[in-house]
Amino acid sequence: MKKNLLLISFFVSLAVSAQPARAFRSFKKTDAAFIVTVSDGEYRFRFYNTSVVETTFLPIGETFNPESHAVVLSAQKNIGKASENGNRINLVSAGISVSIQKSPFRIAYSYKGKSLLSEKNGYAKKSETGSDGKTQQLEMLDFNLDQDEALYGGGARVLGMNRRGNRLQLYNRASYGYGARAELMNFTMPLVFSSKIYAVHFDNAAIGYLDLDSQKNNTLAYETISGRKTYQVVAADNWATLIESYTALTGRQPMPPRWALGNFSSRFGYRDQEMAEKTAQHFRDDNIPVDAMIFDLYWFGKTIKGTMGNLEFDREVFPYPENMIEHLNQSNIKTILITEPFILTSSKKWQEAVDKKVLATDASGKPFTYDFYFGHTGLIDVFKPEAREWFWDIYKGLAKKGVAGVWGDLGEPEVFPSEAFTVKGKADEVHNIYGHNWAKMVFEGYKKDFPGVRPFILMRSGYSGSQRYGMIPWSGDVSRSWDGLSGQMEIALEMGMQGMGYMHSDLGGFAGEYNDNDLYIRWLQYGVFQPIFRPHAQELVASEPVYKDLLTKAQAKQAIEMRYRLLPYNYTLSFENHRKGTPLMRPLFFDEPGNQELLKLSTNYLWGRDFLVAPVIQRNAPSVKVYFPKGSNWIDLDDSFRTIETQGGYFEGGQSIDIPVTMDHIPVFVRGGAFVPMSRVVQHTEAYDQDKLQLHYFFDPTVASSDGLLYLDDGKTADAFEKGQYELMKFHAAYDGKTVTITITEEFGKTYNKTAKSYEVYFHNPSRNINMPVQTFSNGQPVPDSGSGNYRIVPVTITAGQPAIVKFEMP
Repeated sequence: MKKNLLLISFFVSLAVSAQPARAFRSFKKTDAAFIVTVSDGEYRFRFYNTSVVETTFLPIGETFNPESHAVVLSAQKNIGKASENGNRINLVSAGISVSIQKSPFRIAYSYKGKSLLSEKNGYAKKSETGSDGKTQQLEMLDFNLDQDEALYGGGARVLGMNRRGNRLQLYNRASYGYGARAELMNFTMPLVFSSKIYAVHFDNAAIGYLDLDSQKNNTLAYETISGRKTYQVVAADNWATLIESYTALTGRQPMPPRWALGNFSSRFGYRDQEMAEKTAQHFRDDNIPVDAMIFDLYWFGKTIKGTMGNLEFDREVFPYPENMIEHLNQSNIKTILITEPFILTSSKKWQEAVDKKVLATDASGKPFTYDFYFGHTGLIDVFKPEAREWFWDIYKGLAKKGVAGVWGDLGEPEVFPSEAFTVKGKADEVHNIYGHNWAKMVFEGYKKDFPGVRPFILMRSGYSGSQRYGMIPWSGDVSRSWDGLSGQMEIALEMGMQGMGYMHSDLGGFAGEYNDNDLYIRWLQYGVFQPIFRPHAQELVASEPVYKDLLTKAQAKQAIEMRYRLLPYNYTLSFENHRKGTPLMRPLFFDEPGNQELLKLSTNYLWGRDFLVAPVIQRNAPSVKVYFPKGSNWIDLDDSFRTIETQGGYFEGGQSIDIPVTMDHIPVFVRGGAFVPMSRVVQHTEAYDQDKLQLHYFFDPTVASSDGLLYLDDGKTADAFEKGQYELMKFHAAYDGKTVTITITEEFGKTYNKTAKSYEVYFHNPSRNINMPVQTFSNGQPVPDSGSGNYRIVPVTITAGQPAIVKFEMP
């Protein structure tokens, strides 16, 4: 959207209140918690499981507030066992444990005997005086860090992958036109991950700061204006399990509709019905796959200012919106409409919003109004039941007309003065959970009124745990520049670790008039291997490939077609994310957690488990440096499909190599021994046939055994896996030095309709014997194959419930 003109007030001086030495008083165990009383308050400890423990500090005079906006897991009894021995109390589980030293008072956390972190001063109060002369009072919790541990988290930022050394403001705010650095963005979270493979989540919604050792004194600090002094420590043996435990605590992402993994037609914006319909037709005429069209704010008004809050089609420029939506649906193009939570006093719904009492108020209870870029406005109080019902009824009406997705913009909220009140408290107490509760409202509305439908909820702001409401966030109004592209991997990787697996960017960049077709193509090529493929930009430079020159259009089409070919693989990544919270994009240190050099690397990453991706983020770059993780060998994806002899596409792990680049693709490599299910190119996901797919096996002679997975369902039904409406295809490869045996088996949900499948098994062999014949067998019978050079293709028929076996005998 547009630049937020509200200035941030920077605080320039601070003082920490002198705290008397905290003295131990008593210890007891209750049904709800382990309670340690100290001279200035009370600590409450409880275990959620053997990976998660929660600590709350209650200063004298405060009562326990049990409400969490993030946590959905229930604490379990009898997980932690308490023992008291002289100067020490130990709360021990099979995994995470707490050690409490009575004098001098100290709390430390460990996991399976490995030290994690400890409170430093613990709870304290501090004040800051800003450049405007105003003083802000803060409450603080601080902790000791090891000197060499790297830190991640705090939401979406561009600071470098290792964010240690920064003090992060926790106040969701747009960063219009950002580039290679952005200290504060739309999505902040009071959450930090450590390279020691633990996380600390500060379970409090109010605004504040997360200080990741900015003073270089090995201190982690959480600072807040008010609210709970509650935090959870989460620990695990590896990164995947750590994120699995964190998302068990805060909730898992529902499966998105399958069409969400396709291509979007989107810009700011389609000004009338004719423009939208012509754009859709261009995609079909050019045979460029597309699944959805996103309408920015011109759908409810011809002008940017003065119309926000109308929340209905402007029929002067969209005279027949129902017909338009129906025609788009008939072309298998879903309609998504932007909405904002601001109701301008000049909008058609202003008086209705006032009469229904759905707006945030001032201290006297009247609607709180103020000026911002788009006009004089009020803000919907999404915490108020009556307001949620009123707002949801608008969405419900649009859904009944065929609208398939919700776009929630400006939900930080973009401007939310501190003086405003909601039913859940003052603005600064709920600011960071506004978008979170907006998404919750939409998600729960679908559950109630469209229970069989998977919602698509695109929002740029949220909070810890927003993933459980199906939120699909994007990285805001990034500049259309190489600098803008350079930070997108960091944002998506960091947010994936923090539970938000679908963080993505406006492909091509959003803000500015800079027109560079090479940048556009490199961004789209990266987009093939990011969670959502959605070009979007201000209208001065077209974001849709159909409006590009012939060469750029052809290059964009190639990237989009690759995106559709990867639909089976990508959909399986969505399933893994749904079941265990596993990010779709993963840092390389997932493979090598002990490699210090990888702790700060974001320009190479893993797409799922088996793709290594190295985007081109510099103009006219002749090459890209790629690190190949240890423990695997890596096969060049492009080389593996060539029909000429080449030995250049096989790389041993544990080394960095400068890989030359061309404009037709970015460097992408496949893990040796991996299975990659793929599809033929389709023009939309409705044409995707999961009974006729390709199974690519990337042979590596050093891999004796490997496994793969393909998840199948109808792509539409909400909670299909939980309802038993699914199928899992399981792949296993075994190599004995001469014969590669691939076994395909199926697992069905109890209500799934079993069907026979005709797959093509691609056997990629880039490492050796490239042009020598390979004898193939299917279920014990010799079969002819096709292909040449680096791969062989074998047709395989899979009868429902019967395993299929394919053998490749090497000469």
